[in-house]
Amino acid sequence: MDYVYGPGRNHLFVPGPVNIPEQVIRAMNRNNEDYRSPAVPALTKTLLEDVKKIFKTTSGTPFLIPTTGTGAWESALTNTLSPGDRIVSFLIGQFSLLWIDQQQRLNFNVDVVESEWGRGADLDILASKIAQDKDHAIKAICIVHNETATGVTNNLATVRKILDQYQHPALFLVDGVSSICALDFRMDEWGIDVALTGSQKALSLPTGLGILCASPKALEATKSAKSVRVFFDWNDYLKFYKLGTYWPYTPSIQLLYGLRAALDLVFEEGLDNVIARHARLGKATRLAVEAWGLKNCTQSEEWVSDTVTAIMVPSYIDSAEIVRRAWKRYNLSLGLGLNKVAGKVFRIGHLGNLNELQLLGCLAGVELVLRDVGYPVKLGSGVAAASAYFQNSTPLISSRI
Repeated sequence: MDYVYGPGRNHLFVPGPVNIPEQVIRAMNRNNEDYRSPAVPALTKTLLEDVKKIFKTTSGTPFLIPTTGTGAWESALTNTLSPGDRIVSFLIGQFSLLWIDQQQRLNFNVDVVESEWGRGADLDILASKIAQDKDHAIKAICIVHNETATGVTNNLATVRKILDQYQHPALFLVDGVSSICALDFRMDEWGIDVALTGSQKALSLPTGLGILCASPKALEATKSAKSVRVFFDWNDYLKFYKLGTYWPYTPSIQLLYGLRAALDLVFEEGLDNVIARHARLGKATRLAVEAWGLKNCTQSEEWVSDTVTAIMVPSYIDSAEIVRRAWKRYNLSLGLGLNKVAGKVFRIGHLGNLNELQLLGCLAGVELVLRDVGYPVKLGSGVAAASAYFQNSTPLISSRI
């Protein structure tokens, strides 16, 4: 029974957690079992092999940790760095802010590079800092690939080019929570040392799995990293990997079966097709926003996100009221504006197991809400713009050709 019942389906368009496919729900609908039996290690082995594919790595070592993205952050930091190590970290929105707060509370020396919310990471400043760091005091670069508070995507390839240009050995740590398995992400090609995501985002699972991949360089760094870690210690995992049992403590059996089903769906569609689908959904949403006469929070085309769009509202409207009215009247869940953009933006999440017609339903709902709160949107304008784009860009479903 729903805690607060509403007829029909809830239209979930926050940027995570996202809709869970029926195939994944059915895969998780099972009893507990002994994780020390031969079945669970056999399942885990296939998951570890296949999860590397969504990171686009052949050399990385994956970890499936029963935690959230916040726990995955801590795991990435404490396994590779020591207290007092200098980190360059970019503050561009709420989630990069939270990661920086964690870095500071873990007693790292955090060199914060702040940008106006709605802009991407200032990589010119990074280049300057790296060029000046002749003694290699900077031990890591930490960056959020896709900042969900503002709908900003950063250019990871450029970060790697800067590090290579100056032959700098800093570790490259990336939060890919709302990007991996939805946006173009190339761990090996871009020389990323630790990448991480959460199960509740593009993989379309319940919250509860922090999924990381560590490069050989990152694994080597664990040998000298002096940060205290227990639950998140990769060495405990690696020991059980060698034993072939894989788990240093009890995993969530149901989430493992769900992950298996989720990966199967991704591979059936094809990862490149998944990424292209998200590009269509993102573009259609931005066209709808333009048709409504509203502005994207993202200040330049180079930073637009294909997994979430943050939409600015006129000063006479409280964006929180849009979110409240959408849920109360239309059973539509939209994302709130957070921190500096609270009351100024609302967010449409368009990631995970989602198709064009689902998004059109969301856009129609947003138009109704905009009229409810006094914004003079022409009903059907955004839907028409998105529909026209979809009609010209949506391919046949690959499995049905």
